[in-house]
Amino acid sequence: MDLSDYRNRIDEIDKEIVQLFEGRMETSEAIANYKKDNNLPIFYSGREDQVIKKVKSYLKNPQLMESAEDLYRCIMKISRAYQQKKMSAFKTLNIVYQGVPGAYSDIALTEFFGENFENGINKINVKTWQDVFAYLEDEKINYGVLPIENSSTGGIAEVYDLLRNGNYYIAGEKKVKVSHYLLGTKGAKIEDIKYVYSHPQALLQCEKFLNNFPDWSIIPYNNTAASVKLIKEKGDKSFAAIGSIEAKNIYDLDILSPNINFNKNNYTRFIIISKDEPSKSGDKISLVLSIKNESGALFNILKIFSRNNINMVKIESRPIIRKPWEYFFYIDFEGNINQDIIKLSIEEIKKESSYFKLLGNYKADNS
Repeated sequence: MDLSDYRNRIDEIDKEIVQLFEGRMETSEAIANYKKDNNLPIFYSGREDQVIKKVKSYLKNPQLMESAEDLYRCIMKISRAYQQKKMSAFKTLNIVYQGVPGAYSDIALTEFFGENFENGINKINVKTWQDVFAYLEDEKINYGVLPIENSSTGGIAEVYDLLRNGNYYIAGEKKVKVSHYLLGTKGAKIEDIKYVYSHPQALLQCEKFLNNFPDWSIIPYNNTAASVKLIKEKGDKSFAAIGSIEAKNIYDLDILSPNINFNKNNYTRFIIISKDEPSKSGDKISLVLSIKNESGALFNILKIFSRNNINMVKIESRPIIRKPWEYFFYIDFEGNINQDIIKLSIEEIKKESSYFKLLGNYKADNS
């Protein structure tokens, strides 16, 4: 075969690809109509990974794995955009998060739902974590985004308590790498600083750095990005804030010191919450329970995981108000609630618990 033969072969393949592409988009439109008729969201976080995994299994040449993934992520991006266009009458997703633009919750929201969905998403920012749950009472609000734990400072107790007390469920999770920057007004130098604002969690994560400056006044504030915004509004070189590079870019401040968190592998795990009952398509389960304050009670729970060979990935305790020395236990483990062994284990756990609530069955973010 010469070059023209190869080109002719490419032309033939392209013709087949275009025909298949048209068929795929027609099916995508049918799916869009189904979602519209059944009031379903366009975006489903686990579907892409399922498709990619299946596509890779079809390949005979392992060297094409990465390229095939790139191709299909592009195709699915086009497909979602096409669905969005066809469903112009379909409701926009309303998603609430705590903070202001540039907050880590805002970053997690965008990374979870995807940049290409921004036109189909109405972001609503509120002041507190309690406000996120309050807004979810509105039928027009689809999801909330909340931090649940940090790799440096551990679980966020207030969010755990709010999650248990409300009638809400975890629909997904997103891990965001957190790099804190000390930010100041234009032209400020580190020797000008007298006051530093940030969220208490960020201050804890940067404690070792801040200890080098004992004369600074450290002031907790309700959000990292809100702190950055405040410093911008003050316009005073003696004030600084700890926040993200995204917040720095939004509010046009100077970097006084980069990456000041003591743990350079600093991640915050965010949860996506909704009013809907837990799905049955995930590979990670979260629940909360309490047990009697007696010898062996917690062991009886833990041995269920061991006996059934279920991998527990996290356990967190929170005190029960008005019941000294009794606790709620938040447990994350691998599995799907359709699996027989998981169903059996959950029933066993319920029997051993004085309180039990399933918080979600969702796709784990293993990035």
